Amino acid sequence: MLKLFTQGGTAGAILILALVIASGLYLGRFKLKGISLGTTWILFMGILLGHFGLRINPTMLSFIKDFGLILFVFAIGLQVGPGFFHSFKKDGLPMNLLAVGLVLLAVATTYIIHLITGEDLGTMTGIMSAAVTNTPGLGAAQQTLVDATIATGGSPERAAAASAGIASAYAVAYPLGVLGAIAVVILSKALFKIDLGKEKRKSESGVDQESSAYRLACKVENPAVFGKSLHDIIGCENSDHLVISRMMRDGKVSVPDLGMPLKEGDKLLIVTDVHHKEKAPIIFGEQCPVDMNEWISPDSSLVNRRLSITKSAITGYSLRKLDIRHKYGVTVTRILRSGVQLQADPDIILQVGDSIQVVGTEDAINQLANLVGNQPETLQKPNLVPIFFGIAIGVLVGMIPIRFPWMPQPLKLGLAGGPLIVAILLGHFGPKLKITTYTALSANLMIREIGISLFMAAVGLGAGETFVSSLTGGGYIWILYGLIITLVPMSIIAFVARVFMKMDFFKMCGLLSGGTTDPALLSFSEQLYGGKIAVNYATVYPLTMFLRVVAAQVLIMIML
Repeated sequence: MLKLFTQGGTAGAILILALVIASGLYLGRFKLKGISLGTTWILFMGILLGHFGLRINPTMLSFIKDFGLILFVFAIGLQVGPGFFHSFKKDGLPMNLLAVGLVLLAVATTYIIHLITGEDLGTMTGIMSAAVTNTPGLGAAQQTLVDATIATGGSPERAAAASAGIASAYAVAYPLGVLGAIAVVILSKALFKIDLGKEKRKSESGVDQESSAYRLACKVENPAVFGKSLHDIIGCENSDHLVISRMMRDGKVSVPDLGMPLKEGDKLLIVTDVHHKEKAPIIFGEQCPVDMNEWISPDSSLVNRRLSITKSAITGYSLRKLDIRHKYGVTVTRILRSGVQLQADPDIILQVGDSIQVVGTEDAINQLANLVGNQPETLQKPNLVPIFFGIAIGVLVGMIPIRFPWMPQPLKLGLAGGPLIVAILLGHFGPKLKITTYTALSANLMIREIGISLFMAAVGLGAGETFVSSLTGGGYIWILYGLIITLVPMSIIAFVARVFMKMDFFKMCGLLSGGTTDPALLSFSEQLYGGKIAVNYATVYPLTMFLRVVAAQVLIMIML
């Protein structure tokens, strides 16, 4: 049995990996005052067992690390891709600009410490990745360093040693990177004298709900619309941001025909968004309280159902192009996507995994169900073809050299940046190109967790041999460097966001969590303060993740 740990074969490698990952995940379940290092315990267990002599063949270890990183970043890219470009609109633009500032300040702080102390810039890059808890940045830095070392005539052993040095610095600085980020949020709340109740009201009143569904009812009292059809008033497929869900005339509820002339006293049930909710009373007349019991008449043939889009052929079509109202006499009132209710904008591009809320007769809705599929159980099966094709293209993109005149070696996006960019683009443009990229959230999370676990275990085992010697040989100062890189940029951005941008506290927590790609900070903030922090985290996370990966590579190239 002992030979399994020492013979260096496949069985031994799998056994060691499983042991490292299982023990690390088990330790990650324990929390101290609500704080846990989560999967980072896998890294520490890898270092511990690596220090005591457990080894995996270097070639096999390199493959495990790279493949794990690719799975992790590709799953992230697919998840954030659909909302990536939307995050730059309206409220998302200033938040993303602040997130860019957070990345640039971290790079500047890292480089200044390097100039003042003379610490190796490769080591500082590992410390910077730890200070902002960005594991893909660590992977990108290691990959760039290995590629550049071999390209300039260095041996694979020298490249592996340099890569292990970066991992050691990352592991030493990581714990205080997590705690330092949490300290900034706690101190910001105290220094700015945050009243959570007041902040919650401010947050709810200022949330960007550009496309969130909003329901209201209006009574037709405006003489200007008497005798006019809905088509004349608001256009085909309700293109004026107003979806007329139902009409009540003489006590009878129906799905309105867009060509039917309106009469005084008609009531309309309307779905719109908060930015256009004032339009309806201006166009039609007095707004009425919404009592859904009133709109569900016992003698009415109308039903309200939710249908799942499960046919890949529907991917890439807009509501306008499907022309559901005219062909089926059914009104689409809302779209549910990734847990968020969206207004049924006629130009919104549908994709597999969406759910549509519809109103119409039972027969008409059944016909529509046949069109869209409506077989939710089929969504549990992942679409692996676009995933693996995407990974293949991502690896090729990551290997494309990008030359800059001031760098001795061309920059490559590498095995972290290439797949990440391709996954983001695939997640965003896939439905428009009729490529089904939907993956159930649980499946995406499984791919991501397996990837990061393999990567962490491989990094830890590779760094374990030299970790203690690095720490006792002066590496303890890395903890201080990491704390500075955590505290200084975050404090500056928190000050600017609060004082100059007048940002509410929940949005600021989301900005700091996403700007440091720190899930531990996100979890801590949500548990302690509540609010819609995760929405703001997701707003800045995609761009920040991309910039952190590129920034780590740029620092390595500057060093070379």
